Amino acid sequence: MEKFFVYLLRCNDGTLYTGYTTDLDARIRVHNGEGKGGAKYTRSRRPVTLAYFEEYEDKSTALRRECEIKKLSKAEKEALIGDK
Repeated sequence: MEKFFVYLLRCNDGTLYTGYTTDLDARIRVHNGEGKGGAKYTRSRRPVTLAYFEEYEDKSTALRRECEIKKLSKAEKEALIGDK
């Protein structure tokens, strides 16, 4: 059964990036420049590290949660990271 992840990356400049994937390890490697792709936002802010993630059983729930997290302020995201 496929898993779906919503994640927060901490960029080298201290900013946070929120994303969604089915392969967390591979996605982080891509964000860090290993392979093609990755978000334009993270390209100039490498290296990035995984700060937080949530796992879901279905894609629609994961995508809804990604949207919710993206709407949070940085302080709210930091609180979410600190709770884990």
